[in-house]
This record gives sequence, structure tokens and C-alpha cells, in this order.
Amino acid sequence: MPDYVPGLEGIVAAQTEISLVDGANGRLVYRGYVIADLAEEMSFEEVAHLFWFGHLPNRPELDGLAAELSGSRSLTQAAAAALDALPKDADPMDVLRSVVSVQGVRHRLEKPNVPAAIHVTASFPTVLAAFHRRRQGLDPVKPRPELGHAANYLYMLTGTEASPDLVRALNTYLVLLADHGMNASTFSARVTIATLSDMYSAITSAIGTLKGPLHGGANERVMETLLEIGEADRARDMINAKLKQHERVMGFGHRVYKTEDPRATILRRHSEALGRRTGQLKWYEISREVEKTMREDKPDLYPNVDFYSASVYHMMGIPIDQFTPIFAISRMAGWTAQLLEQYANNRLIRPESEYVGPPSLKYVPIDKR
Repeated sequence: MPDYVPGLEGIVAAQTEISLVDGANGRLVYRGYVIADLAEEMSFEEVAHLFWFGHLPNRPELDGLAAELSGSRSLTQAAAAALDALPKDADPMDVLRSVVSVQGVRHRLEKPNVPAAIHVTASFPTVLAAFHRRRQGLDPVKPRPELGHAANYLYMLTGTEASPDLVRALNTYLVLLADHGMNASTFSARVTIATLSDMYSAITSAIGTLKGPLHGGANERVMETLLEIGEADRARDMINAKLKQHERVMGFGHRVYKTEDPRATILRRHSEALGRRTGQLKWYEISREVEKTMREDKPDLYPNVDFYSASVYHMMGIPIDQFTPIFAISRMAGWTAQLLEQYANNRLIRPESEYVGPPSLKYVPIDKR
């Protein structure tokens, strides 16, 4: 038997051309492009094209993909009915998982392909925005085909067109989170598609995995901590108290990165800039004080992507329980690309387990137990 490795840490489960997480040097690479060089210039649609087709699009290719995405944003009648039937106090991740599954009943195809990837990617923002409107007692806002992926989500969420600054900040986030190697949700999706299941089933697996606080749910916990602190001059004492009580402060540390998460570096700048533009700089200031305090106590523990994304989301007016679902909106580009890659060179993912139970027990009939 091979050695047991908890969490499969260090085990190579697949070969991929989609993304490289260089933990030692703090780099994230998408199909050869270092994300730090492109994150603030590239649109989400360009990333999706890069992932699905293997190269950055020219203008006609980008316009064509944008048109296909905008034309696939509507929900099926069954999915819309499922959304209306769910309780208004449901967790948005549960709503996303359930409605996307129903949406897939109509769009399910025999094998994963780019049209299926486009359909499922385009529908995520519609589901989440419609649910948020519904629980506020408001009618859903129909998507606008001329708006890009980020701008359209913000428009459907609020009913008003967002400022260029907010759209730019959200687009950067979507680009930064689009893929990240063999993370937990990507792995679960690839395990599902490796059975030759359909793309919607695999995406449903990924959503359920992303929901956990050790994966996508951490950003919500970060914002709860920032709200609890309230003011920058309280951050040091409150964080030190948490550390003294051995409470986990979310948003720090990463399984792969041994230096700062390059996505956190970019989002830190966006948090400060957005704070200044919106008059909400205190959330950035609190975050900086938390980071400084954490680094003093744990100098080898760096902020990860969840830490500064929380303040960025909050300053954009996005509800806290929508933080993780937006993570899913972004990760759709990577999930679907990974599924296409797995399917193209498939082998059933079937690891071994090490049995540690009793070696041999004698069966006793039920009347003698």
C-alpha cells in the first residue's frame, strides 16, 4: 500500500495546462500568463476564452463569446419555478446548488463541451441576483445583453447600473479567482466528471464543496470579524485577544503559498482605492491593522485572497452571504475548463484507502448478541 497522506497534500492527481499555483514564489499563472500582469487589464470574458479555447481572444472572438454569454443568461421555466419555491431565508449557496441543478435538466448534454460551459457560466449571476431581489420583496431584474459579466451581475442585483469603479473592482476579483489549480472544489468536480457524468452534475459537486468555510466560505467569516472590530483602533486588542484564546482568524494562511498570495496583493490595493472613492476607508484601515497584528504574532502567516476580498465586497454593497456565491461566479470559468480537460483525457479517479478497523471479528447470530 502507498503511504497515507492526510488531505492528499503533495499528491499530484492530474496534469493541467490551465493554471499554475507557484506557492514558493507567490505566483499564479493562467495558461502561461502571470496573473499579476493581467488581472487589472483583462476582462472575465477574456479569461473564459483563454481557459476554454487555449488562447487570448482577438476582438471578433471576444465579441462573439460575450454575445453567447449574454444570450445564455436566462433561466429555464423549471429553474425559475424552483427559485420561487425556495424559502427566502435559504443560504444563497444552497439556492445556487439547487437551481443550477434544475437548470441543468434542460441543458444537460451527453458530454462536456464549450456550449454547456457557456450556459452554466452565464446563468450563475442570474440565479444569485434574482434570489437576492426576491428575498427583499422585489421583482427580478432582467439581464442587459450589452453589459459585461461583472456589470450585468451588479445591475441585476441592484436594479441600477454600477459605476465603472465598482465594475472594475468586481471584474478584477472575477479574474483573480477564475482558477487556482487542484483546489478542493475543482478536485470534486473532476472526480464527478471522471465518472462520465454531465457538466451540471459536476458543477453541483463543486458548489457543495466551495460552500465550506475552509474553502470559499472564509471571506464571509473575515467580514464578520471586521464588523465585530468596527474601528481600526480596536483591531490590535481584539485580534490579540482572539489569538490568546486560540481562536482562528480567517483570511490568513494557505495550503500552497509559502509567501503572500499574489491575489491578496492586488485586492489590498483595490480595498484601499475603493475605500477612498466610496468614503468607506475604515474597512481597509481595519484590515491593515488586523494584518499587522497577525504578522507580528505569526510572521510566516500571510493574508490570502479571502482577507481583502471581504472589504472590497462590502464596500461594493454586496450582502455578506453573497460573498461565497460570487466566488462561484468567478470560478465557473476554471471549473468548466478543468472539466473539459479531464474529459478529454479521462481516467476514473479512484484513490485507495487504508483500512484501520478491526483485523478479524467473528460473526455472532443476533439472538446471541
